[in-house]
Amino acid sequence: MAGNNTGYDAKDIQVLEGLEAVRRRPGMYVGGTDIKALHHLIYEVVDNSIDEALAGACDRIEIVIHPDSSVTVEDNGRGIPVDTHPEIGKSALEVVMTMLHAGGKFGGSSYKVSGGLHGVGVSAVNALSEWCEVEVKRGGKVYRQSYRRGYPQGPVEVIGKVKETDTGTRTTFKFDPEIFQGKLDYRFDTLAQRFREMAFVTRGVHIHFMDERSDREMTFYFEGGIISFVRYLNRNRNTLHPVVFVEKNVEGIGIEAAIQYTDAFTESVYAFANTINTVDGGTHLTGLRSAITRVINDYARKNGLLKDSDPNFTGEDTREGLTAIISIKHPDPQFESQTKVKLMNPEVQTYVQQVVGEAFSTFLEENPSAAKAIVQKCLTSARARDAARKARDLVIRKSALESLTLPGKLADCSERDSTKTELYIVEGDSAGGSAKQGRDRHFQAVLPLRGKILNTERARLDKILSNNEVKALISALGTGIGDSFDLSGLRYGRIIIMTDADVDGSHIRTLLLTFFFRYMQPLIEEGHLYIAQPPLYRIAYKNQVRYAYSEAEKDKILKELEGEKVTLQRYKGLGEMNPQQLWETTMNPENRTLLLVTIEDAAEADRTFNMLMGAAVPPRRKFIQTHAREVRNLDV
Repeated sequence: MAGNNTGYDAKDIQVLEGLEAVRRRPGMYVGGTDIKALHHLIYEVVDNSIDEALAGACDRIEIVIHPDSSVTVEDNGRGIPVDTHPEIGKSALEVVMTMLHAGGKFGGSSYKVSGGLHGVGVSAVNALSEWCEVEVKRGGKVYRQSYRRGYPQGPVEVIGKVKETDTGTRTTFKFDPEIFQGKLDYRFDTLAQRFREMAFVTRGVHIHFMDERSDREMTFYFEGGIISFVRYLNRNRNTLHPVVFVEKNVEGIGIEAAIQYTDAFTESVYAFANTINTVDGGTHLTGLRSAITRVINDYARKNGLLKDSDPNFTGEDTREGLTAIISIKHPDPQFESQTKVKLMNPEVQTYVQQVVGEAFSTFLEENPSAAKAIVQKCLTSARARDAARKARDLVIRKSALESLTLPGKLADCSERDSTKTELYIVEGDSAGGSAKQGRDRHFQAVLPLRGKILNTERARLDKILSNNEVKALISALGTGIGDSFDLSGLRYGRIIIMTDADVDGSHIRTLLLTFFFRYMQPLIEEGHLYIAQPPLYRIAYKNQVRYAYSEAEKDKILKELEGEKVTLQRYKGLGEMNPQQLWETTMNPENRTLLLVTIEDAAEADRTFNMLMGAAVPPRRKFIQTHAREVRNLDV
């Protein structure tokens, strides 16, 4: 157990205001009532345990999801104070759990650095839980208090004894179905990814995660911290040099950065503030990027690798193939919102720029061959970017000359309000023909693609823009691509990928997802991309027809129809359906099932796309061998 002498008592808990607001406006506190907000409940409780680890008082965190989807988070930190709060006259535990903006994060004496800085975390979780129970081990005793929808069900009581040295907090809660409605439930992979990140950026803490619903469990512990994180992200890529790592304290702010270039064409950079993944970046990310660009330009000029006639590298040139983590620990972080997606402290940019600039500059000076490889990579990127710009201008000019004509094979819809329209991307002409005939022309457009589009994971933008199928897609969507991407030009509110339920169909779907993920990510982030779910089977009996969308559904229907004379048809492709069948099963908003594509975690998505679609073969082979037994309906 890590020791710490800093006081943490009832007087350290400061109160700022009450709880009903959270239930009325969950969006202000956990970002909404969707699946993301549901996971946020767990993050808020785990963040408190991580804060104990940052204070040097905790080295083990256990998270368990029980079969009823209640969750327990337990740590061996100091335990929430239980003595009476001097101003409020209630147990400090009750104050922390039931009052908004109450916690040990405001005074600065109990926590030097904290992720849960607003102090609304655990009380917001309590308010949004059907029930919650907290047990605290402190001062040789075990204390407990229970709550329903945020309200205590009795005073804090002593329920047992432990050793003086045995301390910690155990919180169990069940999310409130009145607030989180529908079929929402926790996703193991989403949570595991978040806990992995937490363990990477909090060296020396063991995080054990157990899901009793599926018997899956994982333990995370990384001695190497963010160096391990960069190696993890790059394990399927060819790297140009060892990881460059720097760790420094400036004016009470801890700064850690790890940098490594690879031969990939994309950037994988993640920013953390007090262990929280700030997905929208902020001042620490800006500082890191500008330091890298400035150092590479200075080095290339000084060593004659950039000619006098060459312009300086832009940030985009120096970001190609860059994998980096920037993690800062700040005593008073300013975030854009309670969900902490962007860091706003202006001084952080200067400090990060200074620390990263010095370390990276020293590395280049001491490793000339690595420096040359990095500069060479930036030069190639700059040339390709220039070629891509010309190709993009040509595409734009050409469409302007053709009075912005849409691709010839696009069957457009008559509705012009993009919030009401849908574009179906289908493979091949036969499926395209059925879709064009079966659709509702008023609001549904159809774009058939011939063959397989380019694998955009292995090509630069200039090559991608010369591919006819990709050009047709960009032109139909109206948003531009890459740097010039603009969501306001989007012509269709829903982009729906509709491919066959076979191996080729899956491949085409993956190629399209890779393209959207790499070059039109806001489309996914803003919830515009969907995958259609065509049926696998048509089951006919008497004068009736039913469709099954999965093996399980087919078995269920056949069981119901036992004794009937049944005709079973397995669809190999969309082209086998007549327009009416395609409309009824896959395109009619009344009956169809659409899967919304989300980026639950960009780092994991990035790594997966790289592994499945990138240049390195061994990781892909290993993935196929590992999952071969799980394959169903592989068309030979």
